[in-house]
Amino acid sequence: MITTTFFIASLIVILIPGSGVLYTVSSGITGSRKNSFFAAVGCTLGIIPHLTLSILGLLFIRQMNSAAFNLIKWVGAIYLLYLGLGMILSKTSLTANEEITVSTPLSIILKGIFINLLNPKLTLFFFSYLPQFIVSGDDSTAQSLQLGIFFMLLTLIIFMLYGILAVSFSELLKHSPKIFRRIQQVFGAVFIIFAIQLAFF
Repeated sequence: MITTTFFIASLIVILIPGSGVLYTVSSGITGSRKNSFFAAVGCTLGIIPHLTLSILGLLFIRQMNSAAFNLIKWVGAIYLLYLGLGMILSKTSLTANEEITVSTPLSIILKGIFINLLNPKLTLFFFSYLPQFIVSGDDSTAQSLQLGIFFMLLTLIIFMLYGILAVSFSELLKHSPKIFRRIQQVFGAVFIIFAIQLAFF
């Protein structure tokens, strides 16, 4: 059931910067408020498969060292590496009279979905997280769905707030292309770090 403890624990977990937060923030800084919104939606939707697996009771994935698990992990790591290198090597720059290339809402959402979809650690997280708040004797599936949906809604809200804060700095960056490039490169480097962590830890 949804308790104050669950709310606080979820809030802390969501607030910790990860690849989804980074993607949402970078979408806001390098795009617009709408871009950050679509990125938040995509990252939130990317949680659904992991939540579904945990509800279906695939507990063996926590100890799984199979080729399937490793494949998902490496695909996720390669994708994050691709994003990171793309941001570092990008020649995109902004000036006061230039606008950033606008991505379509669908492409932004899909990228957000892939970022979370290709991270098997989310499945492991739900396996260890949700059972702590399940009340024995009640329908565990219904409780898991309730907790999971609440977690997703909270994720969407927090990510959108991250994006809004990022957009507030975007005008400053448009007048400072060097700062923009440096921040973009930092984002790229962090994505690469996430890729390494996903692959080897």
